[in-house]
Amino acid sequence: MRLKTISLAAMLTVLTSVNAFAGIDNFKAGTAIPQYGKIAHVETQHPLSTRTKFKIAYDVNTRTNTGKLSRNLETAARFINMHEAVGIKRKNIKLAIVIHGGAVRDVTQADYYTRTLGKGETESENLNADLVKALIDYGVDIYVCGQSAAYYDVQNKDLLPGVTMALSAMTVHAQLQQKGYTLNPF
Repeated sequence: MRLKTISLAAMLTVLTSVNAFAGIDNFKAGTAIPQYGKIAHVETQHPLSTRTKFKIAYDVNTRTNTGKLSRNLETAARFINMHEAVGIKRKNIKLAIVIHGGAVRDVTQADYYTRTLGKGETESENLNADLVKALIDYGVDIYVCGQSAAYYDVQNKDLLPGVTMALSAMTVHAQLQQKGYTLNPF
């Protein structure tokens, strides 16, 4: 009797574990920015018109660990891929990313990035550079807080191509709100 209980419990553990990890296989490359922001097909119950227009600002202030890709930046690529996959036109997706705090380093050129490696860090390539380029090529505006840049001694020449230096993150957020952008909490 006890053997059957253990076997059943073991079987449930195995089945639960398999199901918990099976979901990652559902995520595939999107068509808009295929290298980044994998998405899953979802049968939704929440209606979404293909005429929907998005104007969304992302606030990014946490520096990515050296040798890692910024999950915050990749979230913008995922948003684009998800919505184009369900028929939202590119012209109806307007995104802005406001970078401040330690995250400023994530959008810097190799020269600055390498100069600011921490003790014991050996990875000198900014893995976010290609993602930033893909986002900018899509039409995403990326702004750097000038106050944070000044704190971290980041000059305009240190920023990746297409990234814009702003007076402050607060200023850019206020301007984006005036233009009808909403702040995405993710």
